[in-house]
Amino acid sequence: MAASLSLGIDIGGTFTDLVILDPEDGRAVIWKESTTPDDPSRGAITGLMRLLEKGGIAPSSIGRVVHATTLFTNALIERKGAATGLLTTDGFTDVLEIARERKYELYDLFLEMPAPLVPRPWRRPALERLGPDGSIERPLDVDAALREVESLVAAGVTSLAICFLHSYANPVHERLAAEAIARRFPALSLSLSCDLAPEIREYPRMVTTAANAYVRPIAETYLDTLEAALKRAGIPGGLFLMLSNGGLTHVAEAKRAPVQLLESGPAAGALAGAWFGRHAGLDRVLAFDMGGTTAKLALVDDGDPLVAWGFEAARTKRFLRGSGLPVQIATVELIEIGAGGGSIARRSELGTLHVGPESAGAQPGPVCYGRGGTNPTVTDSDLALGYLNADFFLGGAMTIDADAARGALGTLAGTLGLDASRGAFGIHDVVNENMAGAARVAIAERGRVPQDYALLATGGAAPVHAWHVGRKLGVTRVVCPPGAGAGSTIGMLMAPARIDRVASLNVRLSDVDWSVVGSIFDGLETDALAVVEATGADLSRRDIRRLADMRYVGQGSEITVALPELLTAEGVLAAFEAAYRTLFGRTPPGASAQFVALRLALSAPMPGSGGTLRLDGLGAGDTALKGHRDVHFPDAGGAVSTPVYDRYAVPIGTQLEGPAVFEENESTFIVGPGARITVLPDGSILAERLA
Repeated sequence: MAASLSLGIDIGGTFTDLVILDPEDGRAVIWKESTTPDDPSRGAITGLMRLLEKGGIAPSSIGRVVHATTLFTNALIERKGAATGLLTTDGFTDVLEIARERKYELYDLFLEMPAPLVPRPWRRPALERLGPDGSIERPLDVDAALREVESLVAAGVTSLAICFLHSYANPVHERLAAEAIARRFPALSLSLSCDLAPEIREYPRMVTTAANAYVRPIAETYLDTLEAALKRAGIPGGLFLMLSNGGLTHVAEAKRAPVQLLESGPAAGALAGAWFGRHAGLDRVLAFDMGGTTAKLALVDDGDPLVAWGFEAARTKRFLRGSGLPVQIATVELIEIGAGGGSIARRSELGTLHVGPESAGAQPGPVCYGRGGTNPTVTDSDLALGYLNADFFLGGAMTIDADAARGALGTLAGTLGLDASRGAFGIHDVVNENMAGAARVAIAERGRVPQDYALLATGGAAPVHAWHVGRKLGVTRVVCPPGAGAGSTIGMLMAPARIDRVASLNVRLSDVDWSVVGSIFDGLETDALAVVEATGADLSRRDIRRLADMRYVGQGSEITVALPELLTAEGVLAAFEAAYRTLFGRTPPGASAQFVALRLALSAPMPGSGGTLRLDGLGAGDTALKGHRDVHFPDAGGAVSTPVYDRYAVPIGTQLEGPAVFEENESTFIVGPGARITVLPDGSILAERLA
């Protein structure tokens, strides 16, 4: 049998989702396995064996493996990375400590700033200096640099970040240092800022380089281990990694720059929202992905999620901008909007109900898992409210202790002076309001309004919460696609290969030499093509987007603008002014525009991606109604006897009225009263709020 199938593996904080897809006919087989935090690859391989058995699939038939993981993000958050040193320009060793000298909470006297990834004794000076234009003001003293690195290696450093001042304008000193260090210390892992983030602003550039150095040895070991485990399992297909930008790359690129993978899992959720939205005929989608540990939301306009060129990792205050480490990579623009099913509920010091951000994770997990958890979680409350079926959790594959969950919820409710039912819905409602509140602000900051979008739910917990979150946002259409519980994994399998590259160019628009601009873009394209070609993507169908970071002369920040195909001063200025007006309403009179950086995004479809999705039995049944159970809907006065449907058996084109519960193996879709429900041609369930 030809190795024609695609395997997706998404390792989350609570569950590892696995999907095998046949790109010829769209048939998909799904499995959820509990994540094994001590060794994430162990849970992935265990789940793979069960998935192969479930689908009756031979390992030799899998032609490619696509993977996303939170491992590297968790290493940053938990500070469990490699022993990392920093070599930087003399006089700038404290840049990581000084940061931006800006408080993200102005009046907090006990403010906690993000700690540097590299401790001060391991930050060493290099005797060199470049000017802002790249001119050499002080040649690099290679011998002095080697002495500093020798001292770091003797202290136990295994990975080194090299970040010199103004290396974005001229990488010569960084490359000279790296060549000499590699010859002297071949076992030392090296990360260069000129390769990772050749952009202005030394602090975020240095953080990005340090973050890459911090996780690179972990990435190399983990990816080698995973590749070996897949080979032992008899899978011949190559391994590809999901990037934060919503594209795929090969293992060598992932090992070189693992910092690009920090948001790989959440990016896959946004891709799933975009893909399912297109197939459901929706142009504007709020892609809502909520699993056992975290929840994210992404805006999808015209079938594509928004992309940003930077984000904050490892925030000390989860939802406060400025409290994290700025990382300069291309990433799907995500709104972190709350917690997941494992988020722990407790009584705050003020005597109020507080939910998250602490999570029970996979071990011990929610109380109902019966693995030793004692603190009630969101999943426990959803179970007590009738949203989840204790006898059909993961399609009946996982035993649930509903009595233990109710007991823990009752204890918490008692400390709050509430009855058990009100306490359980309080947990559900607090989480929904936290998510809706964060989403309102983030959507408004992007100049959008929620009412223009449909809320599309993926992940194990999002379909349970989407109806009530949508109500709070004023969204009238909520969509649950087929296989929603493993939506991120399905999104990965549909993803193209993609590479983003950037080059610094700080010049007034009136002074631009357009031949230089063309030459820079040609170089970026050549570099990107080499990486994408190695993935086996179809380059004949490649899409190339040229962009620029621009601002008015004298401004301290810039915006990213899509450039016209024909590069002229007039055309570029018109594109910049249009983008500026969209964000700020007007342009300053008489101001001159300038370039700050040029960007190129190159993507191409992967073999076996795209196509359709077909789950066995989806939409072909005639006995969809499984029965009724009491489900809590506060707007209907509390517990309501609600029809429960086998989601796979509901025929295409079916129209129903809410309330209703739709159960599938990986998730449950809850629809409240006052809804018109339609099963769309692709198998998605559309719930429209009528009042």
